[in-house]
Amino acid sequence: MSRFSAAILGCAGARLTEDERRFFARANPFGFILFSRNCETAEQVRALTAELRDAVGRGAPIFIDQEGGRVQRLRPPLATEWRPPLDDATDAGDRAAEALALRYAIIAAELRALGIDGNCAPALDVARAETHPFLRNRLLGTDPDTVARLGRAVAEAHLAGGVLPVIKHIPGHGRGTADSHLHLPRTDADRDALDSDFAPFAALSDLPLGMTAHMVFEAYDAQAATVSSTMIGLIRDRIGFGGLLMTDDISMQALQGGVASRGRAALDAGCDAVLHCNGDADEMRAVIDAAGPMTDAGQARAEAALAARRPAPPVDIAALRAKLDALLPASVP
Repeated sequence: MSRFSAAILGCAGARLTEDERRFFARANPFGFILFSRNCETAEQVRALTAELRDAVGRGAPIFIDQEGGRVQRLRPPLATEWRPPLDDATDAGDRAAEALALRYAIIAAELRALGIDGNCAPALDVARAETHPFLRNRLLGTDPDTVARLGRAVAEAHLAGGVLPVIKHIPGHGRGTADSHLHLPRTDADRDALDSDFAPFAALSDLPLGMTAHMVFEAYDAQAATVSSTMIGLIRDRIGFGGLLMTDDISMQALQGGVASRGRAALDAGCDAVLHCNGDADEMRAVIDAAGPMTDAGQARAEAALAARRPAPPVDIAALRAKLDALLPASVP
């Protein structure tokens, strides 16, 4: 398998331009990510995912953020409208694992029908009273054991449906009181307290893909985890995560400097791939130039992630919906 560039890239619109097609062919990013700007109709999304794969000449993974609530890039009529994950998890009570497995089985089927085979979910951050509203109701629970148990159900539903899950935001974003799209969150919690944040990620450390947190853990380092070799080392050695580690979106304003320097700093710290989402052509070129090819270890983890991708099974979405409605009638507005 040819060496991938250490990047996952977006694109500008609903179809590839010739310039994008030529650039992606040269750059050979590990994969791609779609946003609402890229998704208009089912036929168009299927054509776009085919164009992206054709550009690199292989079955590149194509990711999206389809959590539910305010973070879902596909909405009706392209896909089901969902409540925030924490709302469904809370209302389902003792049957939350079953309900979330059904919910994300439906999501996986809808994604695969459009040619999308990666979802940036589940978020394994622990919801706390202080968690910033941009994140809190996107989570699965308020204690590490619940988050780990429900996160496993969500991840397995994705895998069974032929979609690669991406656990996030390693090593844990729940204590963040700032929106990392705009500011750099930090926590002064001590190391013993942080163990509870790390626990869900340790419990799911066998999964193939993970995404870092743009957050400072002062007990360990003054830098954001994404660009901290100390924190990436903790993710690998203490948490035990062995999968491909991508950054959160490198264009988020939590990090300082330009996207190229941010991306290079993340790779130097030990991340495997830089995630760049906004589709800006000049920024993507800068990211690719700074990133270069994956390391040997990164390439091996990338190939292992692709090997975990299963064929999409036949799915009766209506039957899954009926089962989910019996558990949680309010789950689909």
